[in-house]
Amino acid sequence: MPPMAFQGLVTKVGFMNKTATVTVSRWAIHKVTGKRIERTKKYLTHDPENKLRKDDVVIIRNCPPVSARKRFKVERIVKSPETERGLLRAQRAAEAAQAAGHSPILEALASSDATKSQGAARL
Repeated sequence: MPPMAFQGLVTKVGFMNKTATVTVSRWAIHKVTGKRIERTKKYLTHDPENKLRKDDVVIIRNCPPVSARKRFKVERIVKSPETERGLLRAQRAAEAAQAAGHSPILEALASSDATKSQGAARL
């Protein structure tokens, strides 16, 4: 089989160990009407580390048969919404921690609250 590489979307994962279903889309021209039609095909893909998640965009490449229906392996993950979301949350948490620790406004409020409580204690 000649070398083939496809870019597709992970549509099913977690039902079979080390296996993910990748849907690859392509455009075809209808012979009679001449309109463009989207054609899709699903490939069972070998994922040895079980790191793929649903809605990941991946590049798959053909390989020698891994099982009766698996003929492709994951070459690389192009985009992973779940991983990107986790990184964004971590980045925002770090920014919030940094802002809370060094915010001059919050420090001014804290010092004014401390002076008010000392003044109330004197009365």
